[in-house]
Amino acid sequence: MVVFQWRFQWRGLYGRIKDYITWKISQIVLTFYTLTFNTHMDQNYIIDCLLEPIFWFVDNFAGNLGKVFVFCVTVLTTAVVTIAYWVGLPYWWQKNEYITVFLVVFGNWLLLNIVFHYYMGVSTPPGYPPHGSMISEAASICKKCISPKPPRTHHCSVCDRCVLAMDHHCPWLNNCVGYFNVRYFYLYMAYMVAGVAFVIIAGLDLGYQVLWVNDTGGLTQEHDPDLIGHPVRMNQSGVLVPVQVIAEYDSENSPREHHLPTPVITEAQRITAHPWKRKAVVFMAVTCLSVFFALGTLIIMHGKNISKGETSVEAHINASLRKLDKNQFRNPYNFGRKKNWKLFLGLTQGRTFFRNVLFPSKHPPSGNGLTWHTIHNAIEDWP
Repeated sequence: MVVFQWRFQWRGLYGRIKDYITWKISQIVLTFYTLTFNTHMDQNYIIDCLLEPIFWFVDNFAGNLGKVFVFCVTVLTTAVVTIAYWVGLPYWWQKNEYITVFLVVFGNWLLLNIVFHYYMGVSTPPGYPPHGSMISEAASICKKCISPKPPRTHHCSVCDRCVLAMDHHCPWLNNCVGYFNVRYFYLYMAYMVAGVAFVIIAGLDLGYQVLWVNDTGGLTQEHDPDLIGHPVRMNQSGVLVPVQVIAEYDSENSPREHHLPTPVITEAQRITAHPWKRKAVVFMAVTCLSVFFALGTLIIMHGKNISKGETSVEAHINASLRKLDKNQFRNPYNFGRKKNWKLFLGLTQGRTFFRNVLFPSKHPPSGNGLTWHTIHNAIEDWP
């Protein structure tokens, strides 16, 4: 009789199971990489694939949404200006007439620059490479346009064409920001931030009185302002009315004189008691603070790029090049902060900051956007 004895080796079981699972996972990973092999496969490639639906939405609907954004900017700007005149002007006129005149003049100067630069940013084409003509300094060939691209030119997927010195496509302008309108775009943001900062500073005390102190001075929707500070009586209908004749006499049977102090109703109290004006103050506070922080952040970001002599697109490209060769790479269009700003603002050929920046000016940038001076071939006194 033969007896078989089975012994199950518990030792090493966990290790064998782990090795088997690891082997299977490695097979799956290898199969995935084999089926999806691409020399450009990396983390950025995967992120681009995941963001492809967003890119598709932008490419197909950004052009139509841009008109909606322009309409929204127009409505919001009009609303802020209207509320400033409707609520803020009477408040400051009661406080000081001379300061009010200064605020009106200064505020309208800011408004003029805001409207001018926004309109020019929307209506001015950013600049496009000419078709059917020879470009002497073509940097490459656009794969989508199948045409030569001058230096610093990039293809806009929303506009579906190449743009000279393209910075980005701005839906709030419904336009690309490029060589011929980038100055309008930046100065619009700068004046808009200055404008909302002006409204915030001018409205600090009003906002404090209306939203924090919340003193209506006795004015409510149920009470007539004419009753404040006057003796009242109830008529036959049960309505309070002011007493016009006081039937009281002194010891000599003569009418007694009454000098009742009438409290002064300030404009801030009237605004607090008015439901729509109070809502308008809240609307102004939320809108101006939001615009201040949003556009203020963009101004700082674009200001850094301007100081370095590069666009937003070039900032990303140059950042990658600096990582590859930090010591050797140098932006060929960086002439130093002062000259970069002069070129950006177009302060060449005798133009001045006072006339051409502080006031509306349609002067074009230097050059044509097709050829560029660099740090290697720039003239000593240029611009």
